[in-house]
Parts: sequence; structure tokens; C-alpha cells
Amino acid sequence: MNGTGMTGTARIGPVDANPYKWPYDGSVPAAHTALICIDWQVDFCGPGGYVDRMGYDIGLTRAGLPATARLLAHTRAAGMLVIHTREGHTPDLTDLPANKRWRSAQIGAEIGSAGPAGRILVRGEPGWEIVPEVAPVPGEVLIDKPGKGAFYATQLDLVLRTRRITHILLTGITTDVCVHTPMREANDRGYECLILSDCTGATDPDNHRAALHMVTMQGGVFGCVADSESVISATTWSDS
Repeated sequence: MNGTGMTGTARIGPVDANPYKWPYDGSVPAAHTALICIDWQVDFCGPGGYVDRMGYDIGLTRAGLPATARLLAHTRAAGMLVIHTREGHTPDLTDLPANKRWRSAQIGAEIGSAGPAGRILVRGEPGWEIVPEVAPVPGEVLIDKPGKGAFYATQLDLVLRTRRITHILLTGITTDVCVHTPMREANDRGYECLILSDCTGATDPDNHRAALHMVTMQGGVFGCVADSESVISATTWSDS
């Protein structure tokens, strides 16, 4: 018996998604699907963090947390691989590009400088940690990355290949930057991707909507868009 009250093996799909029913190959075992929770960190959606220091409304980046928490519980019960990512730099900032540091300083939130949540976007600081609502549980994969992509300078692709993952669900922040970038990276590597509209958010609502719309162009150029309830309702269980 699992947390859903169902027994057996879970499959996902077909999900009512845009622009096609996801996945393209009909359905996929949960064991070959990964949920990637991208950068749900205090620095991006908590008070005193990087986004807050830049003057943006963290209510927009926090908007996807309730739906993500529900989906996270569902995918854990289904036996899906759960991966969390965190953006951050080493304390000595040797992996921080000069132009990235310069840009952040221009907007009043210099990476590496002290703030209410510790040094901004520095590994080991309070702001770098994942917020409690969607925090990892023991055994889940944590990928630490220095930039917007989750594949560059990380072991993510190796983890996915080793676990025989072929399909990916994406949640996180921000839709237009740190979620869109790994979705594109994953698509180029042959993974079948689904981004969850209610489990993502951006510092600008128009950017959030535009990022989702871009996915649907050219027949699903990077994959598909759906909401979390569509994934949950498209999960089936068998005794085999």
C-alpha cells in the first residue's frame, strides 16, 4: 500500500496537455519518470533572499508552492525519482562569472554579499536552502549547480541515465529562466518533458505566461504544458 491508497505499479499518461497529450508515446512507467523541483530556495522565494532583495514580489515566485507540494506527495507515492536543484556558488566565489556578479551588483543584490538570509546565492547559507514546503526527504537527489541550467557543470544527466529515466516533469522557479533552461537542455538530450503551469512561477506574470507559451510552439518544441491535477488524474495503477 502506498500514500495514495493504491497498490501495485504506477504509470503516467496520457496527460491532458498542450499542444499534445503527454507523453508522445502514450504512457510511461513512473519508474522511468523523474520529477525535477528546480531552485525552490529561500533566495528565490523567501523573505530577505535574492529575489526579495532585488525588489520583486516573492508572492509571484511562491505561487506554485502549494501545487508543487501536492504533486511531490503524489510522485513520491508513485515511486517516481525526485530530484531537487539548488543554484549557488562556492564561498570563495571562484565559480561566479564576473559578468554575473557585476549584473547582480547593479540591481542592489550582489551575489556573495551579506543579506538577511546570509550571503546571497552562496552554498551553505540560509538563503541557499530549499524552503520547508517542498524540502527533500532522505534518499532524494540534490543537484547543486552554478548557473541557470541544471545539466551544465553537474551530474544530472548521469543520474538520469543511470536510473533509466526517459521522461521528466518540471516544477520550480523561475519559469522563464531556471526552469526553461534545463527544459531546453533536457529536450536536446532526448528526454520527453512536461512543465507544470501551476507548479512554476516568475518574477513577472507576463514572463511566466510567455515562457509556457513558447514551449507549445512548433507542435511542442520543448515538450508540453499541463497542470498538476492533470498529471495526478492521469496516474494509473496495476498489480504487475
